[in-house]
Amino acid sequence: MRTTYEIMRCVSTAPSRLAPIFRSETQLQILGAIVEDYVQTSEPVGSKALLDRHQLGVSAATIRNDMAVLEQQGYISQTHASSGRIPTEAGYRAFVDALHDVKPLSSAERHAILDFLENGVDLEDVLRRSVQLLAQLTNQAAVVQLPTLSVSRVKHCEVVELAPTRLLLVLITDAGRVDQRNVDLAAPIDQDGVRLLRDLLNEVLVGKTMRDASAALARVSTKAPPHLADPAARAAEVLITTLVDATPDRLIIAGSSNLVVPSGGLQGVIDALEQQVVVLKLLAGAQELEQVSVRIGHENEDEEFSRASIVTTAYGSGDEALGGLGVVGPTHMDYPGTMQKVATVARYISRILRGE
Repeated sequence: MRTTYEIMRCVSTAPSRLAPIFRSETQLQILGAIVEDYVQTSEPVGSKALLDRHQLGVSAATIRNDMAVLEQQGYISQTHASSGRIPTEAGYRAFVDALHDVKPLSSAERHAILDFLENGVDLEDVLRRSVQLLAQLTNQAAVVQLPTLSVSRVKHCEVVELAPTRLLLVLITDAGRVDQRNVDLAAPIDQDGVRLLRDLLNEVLVGKTMRDASAALARVSTKAPPHLADPAARAAEVLITTLVDATPDRLIIAGSSNLVVPSGGLQGVIDALEQQVVVLKLLAGAQELEQVSVRIGHENEDEEFSRASIVTTAYGSGDEALGGLGVVGPTHMDYPGTMQKVATVARYISRILRGE
């Protein structure tokens, strides 16, 4: 078994830190071996186990000496006098920062992921599938943020008559997001009026973000014929109050049950995932495409996540990030595998958005 990892250029870590200093390459390999074994077994790792399981090319005495140095530097710790060592948060961070590349997924794995995502019927279904897939692949919790209207642009606004005095507005963005809003009218309008209202709304909305279009949207009633001035004003008010002023960020979460452990140590993380504001903060740093951020334990601002690690990235269309995607799990997670899977799923979501 090897403890070195090949690296993929698109993967980086954040927050950025100075690279840890190791006195020898062997110390880094030993740290990687301890992390790998502890992630797999959840048991402290001793020098004999390292010698038996890994081809480190050094003697047992060298392993013991280097473990003592790693412990002195704060990268590993000993839970009991007679036990092996476990990685500390600093050890995990040093391990992650030393990952220059992450071994790519196999061709079969990539095709399976892409086939599963491409079967989505719309963007929301694709994103729902993405977190379900990540939760299954990593055995952790996964979260994705639907494209925000602050960055995606309106592609079309459809107006549908639901009843004589009720209309349905269907707003479609270039990112594939679909929002529906009801508008109650003071008096009925005919089908020609419905079509004209649709044209008026599209004239001020198409090609713009909702925030950019809000000023023109507020004045749309002044461009409408007298009999449509009130319906236009009502439609504009609904769109502004619900999609501009409120700007609700929608989230999809899957796999929270994966964090249930007998000790109950991650219950606070599970509870925190139910709070939308807290989860949005997790994804706030995912603003750059092809960049993977890893936050470990107390690097997370919220105390609820001080016992968890969070791996996030962004997906988007072209060069613009439209939303965040991530995985939440215990600090003893498979970092290389998780980083690669998060990066791959985000990349495929972006490809689907671009129509590739």
